[in-house]
Amino acid sequence: MQYTRLGSTGLKVSSICLGTMTYGSKSWREWVLEEPESRPFIQRALELGINFFDTADMYSVGVSEQILGRALKDFGPSRDRVVIATKVFNPMGDDPNQRGLSRKHIMHAIDDSLQRLGTDYVDLYQTHRFDYETPIEETIEALNEVVKMGKALYIGASSMYSWQFAKMLYKADEMGCARFVSMQNHYNLVYREEEREMLPLCREEGIGVIPWSPLARGFVMGNRRSEDYGDTVRAKTDAYAHGLYYQQSDFKVVDRITEIARMRGISNAQVALAWLRQQPGITAPIVGVSKMHHLDDAVAALDVHLDESELKALDEPYQPHKVLGHS
Repeated sequence: MQYTRLGSTGLKVSSICLGTMTYGSKSWREWVLEEPESRPFIQRALELGINFFDTADMYSVGVSEQILGRALKDFGPSRDRVVIATKVFNPMGDDPNQRGLSRKHIMHAIDDSLQRLGTDYVDLYQTHRFDYETPIEETIEALNEVVKMGKALYIGASSMYSWQFAKMLYKADEMGCARFVSMQNHYNLVYREEEREMLPLCREEGIGVIPWSPLARGFVMGNRRSEDYGDTVRAKTDAYAHGLYYQQSDFKVVDRITEIARMRGISNAQVALAWLRQQPGITAPIVGVSKMHHLDDAVAALDVHLDESELKALDEPYQPHKVLGHS
């Protein structure tokens, strides 16, 4: 395993992060794996040297955090040797204060996440989306207090417009509060709009970039179809992915990935992850896996280096998208 700093912090994370949205309850999403099926993936990740795990309170409405917490306790090394990241924003109940980035919700949400994870602190506490209803200053002050109380060591953010993130960074500096150290954004070979503003901003500000959906929710594997989405349960039922991908040029990008993978004798996933890791400023893609060979592929991709002709070939078929992934 390779390790790298998270942005400009001193925190060392594995160059692959295991995302745990796939692990939870089928009552939340049909394609989710229940706890007995999920635990071997977390155990194997630890065996491979992965020390970075990402979850969110809204994944299976808290069940994902519970599964991750129990698995790390049962299989993992001591708490100081793993890096746990979770997120706050999405609804966790019917009450209007059980969502968003208000001070009230953040203070309840961090305690609830810690209880589910079975830990005293998280390493990285992230805003899952931008809150248009709460003043930025209120959110920053609340997150700063979470850090001061020792319930989170660092704070990060997830998908939003670049101007919003720039404003949050500016306000945190102006207020003398804990600064965001990471951006978890939507970025992969099929969706590259983050290259316009967000990635340059993160490089300039020393922000670690930990992209979600680095394999475009499985789209890069080459088994999706425009007429019926594909054969797997995830392909057919992942309505969110249906709104992100499936334009004609996306299939052309996947065809190019497949060509390079065949020439090299490796998987599409390894090509897609190798490309992502060679983009400037990327810290660690967040990989969700539901088959054990997916995890092995992700780690194997760390040793793949694409040459200039391959990078150019992957660039050519891309066509711009409207901004996607902020909701």
